[in-house]
Amino acid sequence: MRNQDQVPVAIHSATVPARTVKSLYPAPFATQMEGRTKHVLGDLFGLKNFGVNLTRLVPGGISALRHAHTRQDEFIYVLSGCGVIVTDEGETSISTGMCAGFPSGTGNAHQIRNTGTTELIFLEVGDRSAGDEVTYPDDDLMAQFVSGQWQFTHKDGSAY
Repeated sequence: MRNQDQVPVAIHSATVPARTVKSLYPAPFATQMEGRTKHVLGDLFGLKNFGVNLTRLVPGGISALRHAHTRQDEFIYVLSGCGVIVTDEGETSISTGMCAGFPSGTGNAHQIRNTGTTELIFLEVGDRSAGDEVTYPDDDLMAQFVSGQWQFTHKDGSAY
């Protein structure tokens, strides 16, 4: 441990507890994340400019609602398993050792689905750009990153 902050220099990712809240999405969307488990790794080290999660999807699980960020870039690296990335172009198969990036501002929404028979495990990295907004083309949902927190509304701007 680093003495002043009690922040570890290194840790085995398997010892990091899973996030207790399955999803920040409002009802009814939150229940769709039941097949997903996130281990928040970046916060453990005090990282402020970007986040790193170890994400696990059971067969049939999804990473998130299909979404696109206005300011936040995202990157994934598949550690084990297989699945598909769903984008505006359709489905792209992914498996162990593959990676993908989702640049902000393109409007091209993405989602990862576990289409395999075993757990799909990947690292996801995203920056924490102030003023980020997220669109969900398949759902009546929008999100804004305000003061370090996500605020969700219907597409017409009304509250959930």
